[in-house]
Amino acid sequence: MTDLQTTPSDAPAGAPSHPWGNFPLKICDHCQARFLHIDTSAQGAGASQRCPQCFQSELVYQPFNGEIQPFAHPAELVIPFALSTAEIEQAVQRFSDGIPYPPEDLTGEQLRSRLNRIYLPMWLVDAQVKAEWQAEAGYNYLVVSHQEHFSAQGWSSQPVKEQRVRWEPRLGRLQRTYQNIIVPALEDHRRMQAALGEFDQHKAQPFQTHLAQNIMLRLPDRPPQEAWNEAKPTLQSIAADECRRAARADHLRRFVWRPEFSNPNWTLLLLPVYTTYYLDDEKRPQAVWINGQSGQISGQRRASPIRARRIALTWLIVAVICFLISLALAAASTLVPILLAFAAVTFTCALLACIGVIVPLLRVWWFNRPLRP
Repeated sequence: MTDLQTTPSDAPAGAPSHPWGNFPLKICDHCQARFLHIDTSAQGAGASQRCPQCFQSELVYQPFNGEIQPFAHPAELVIPFALSTAEIEQAVQRFSDGIPYPPEDLTGEQLRSRLNRIYLPMWLVDAQVKAEWQAEAGYNYLVVSHQEHFSAQGWSSQPVKEQRVRWEPRLGRLQRTYQNIIVPALEDHRRMQAALGEFDQHKAQPFQTHLAQNIMLRLPDRPPQEAWNEAKPTLQSIAADECRRAARADHLRRFVWRPEFSNPNWTLLLLPVYTTYYLDDEKRPQAVWINGQSGQISGQRRASPIRARRIALTWLIVAVICFLISLALAAASTLVPILLAFAAVTFTCALLACIGVIVPLLRVWWFNRPLRP
């Protein structure tokens, strides 16, 4: 990894060095997310910026102290951003389309103008393993039997092949180095994965600083010690499959091992994500996330009750005017009987306008209903 040295304009002198070459660390006071601003310009490093995750507050500079240092491991692999400008426009347009009476700020143009590029981290851990293991190895074999059938031609015999498994005990020793075991680095990783979908990790590339130029990199909030407990089952599964192949078995069950782990090495895999936001009726930012590889988009799609009430009020005024006109025509029909027909028509229009009062309110209520507490 190229180690670029920069000093942010708002960083105190003598700030401790870290694997990212003194790129500024910034933290959001609202969601507590920590970001590295990968930017070689002092102006970009020190400029104020809204949090690219929650958009609720400005990021503030935070020195690299002993509490933060364990999370600032170097990046080893990165999945590059793969969406074209047209694909991004289609994604944000899909998000804003189909919302009845969307907030005034929720437009494709506004979403595109506020796009941020960030990288979300995942842990990559290498470890050396020495272990004794035992298991039952299963070997497939065929059993041929015969079934007798009676027909008009008499009895006939047909062979039937059945696959069975022969289980045999196996044990041995294992000494291996496993590399790039992937473990979530964020507490809310599973929620984000459900929102953004999967990333094709086979397209990851060796990290180079220019791939993250002017991009916010979120630091992990799960320490390696906590993530290690989640890496162990993955290591066991990989080791069990290797033991199965070493035994030339088709299956393996009841795998038990007594491992000794040594020399763990922690690095990062970076996932590409676009973030943007719109303001709801209360002028609160609502975050929108886009998978930077597949284009899958996620966020709260909310209709605007304020806009619905404005439209309902317009229909209410129309209904009142039509009703008053119908009353006036009905009163005048005592002198001019033909006006009674016009009074009936305007009264019908008033009833239809009353339906127009209800429809916008019901549509917004129904659209927002799944999001109601």
